[in-house]
Amino acid sequence: MNTKLLSALTATAAATALFGTGAPAQAFSFGTTGIKFQQDTSVTFNFKESHGMYTSSLGVYTVNDSVIERAAILFEETKSSDNGGENEWKGTVGNTVSVGSSAFTFVANKVYTLGLSSGDNGTVYSTSALNAGAQLAVLGGSSLWNALGKETTSTFQAAGQFTDATASLFNGGAVISFDDGGNGNDADFQDFTVTAEAVPEPMTMTGLALGLGGLVAARRRRASKTAS
Repeated sequence: MNTKLLSALTATAAATALFGTGAPAQAFSFGTTGIKFQQDTSVTFNFKESHGMYTSSLGVYTVNDSVIERAAILFEETKSSDNGGENEWKGTVGNTVSVGSSAFTFVANKVYTLGLSSGDNGTVYSTSALNAGAQLAVLGGSSLWNALGKETTSTFQAAGQFTDATASLFNGGAVISFDDGGNGNDADFQDFTVTAEAVPEPMTMTGLALGLGGLVAARRRRASKTAS
């Protein structure tokens, strides 16, 4: 193989190792133990649907020791459901929430949680420790959406199997669904459901472009030398 071409390939490999190949750095945690990233990471959230009888809002909160502060509101319902108790108090985009997509940038090494506020029912968090140890959110891949009994009130027996969505967040998107603690703590985990997907950081794509640029330049030099 041409020496310059080999050097370019080596440079490309080095850039790929340094910057990644389009996949962002993995989170320390995106689950019921908390949310924390190694680098600033933008996550896009999409509202799926709700099945709670409360008018609820979903936000991102910072956690600093015992201090919990809201950093942003992702979705806010204007009414509790599309049509009263029909279809288990079902709420959809354009009816209970006007905007179906929202983005938030998580700052590196800060600890976060998601929180669902439901009027007088208070706020429940995706981090179980903030609910006095009670799991009130499930997080997982696309299979979680299929497992939820969305239009029936029944205890979600598989809740304990869906406590982490780190891998899914960077690979096709994660599903996060809450139990708002109402209706006698029915633990149905279908009261408010969203999806989330991480967005590669600009530096990641820049590194890849630099590596590919070096490969193209090497090929041009090789072609020029052959022609001469």
